[in-house]
Amino acid sequence: MNIELVKKEIEKSIAVKANILKDPILLSQVIEVAAACIASLKRGGKIIFCGNGGSFADAQHLSAEFTSRFLFDRPALASIALGTNSSGMSAMGNDYGYESVFSRELEAVGKVEDVFVAITTSGNSPNILQAVEVANKRGIKTFVLTGQTGGALKSKADCLHVPSGDTARVQESHILIGHIVCGFVEKTMFSEMAPTD
Repeated sequence: MNIELVKKEIEKSIAVKANILKDPILLSQVIEVAAACIASLKRGGKIIFCGNGGSFADAQHLSAEFTSRFLFDRPALASIALGTNSSGMSAMGNDYGYESVFSRELEAVGKVEDVFVAITTSGNSPNILQAVEVANKRGIKTFVLTGQTGGALKSKADCLHVPSGDTARVQESHILIGHIVCGFVEKTMFSEMAPTD
């Protein structure tokens, strides 16, 4: 590997983000997610994340930004990432199948006041599909961070389509979107504590 190859990868990432900047629908959806999270937290709800593989790590990452802190010290905000109880996840996978690991947990902890954010680059993960179905039945506001096509989920929830079919580029953009949402929520919920830009 040489420097030119490294630069090429960075340029690919920049190109996707440049396309996001030119997508007014996607930009508006980012604001919609943040507003929904604020409304949920103000009415006693929580922000629930889930994903598989790298997206599972992203789900935990973004949930931690709420419960710990993001840009400044402030009180904790209610959030969980599904699947982080490994005993529960293995039990549900064993007893009901891996397709049910998120939906089963969402049945236990989800309520109408919550916001559910599923993260899937393909939009086709069976366990995410089942979880979205549970969220829809329970009236939980749901958003899906996904890739260019949205897969099977595009007709089942509000999907934020990152304009790329490259998994790595999509995942990088999911974290960018998540961080924007976290920052907006944090500054709005604790405006009196937020540092001035």
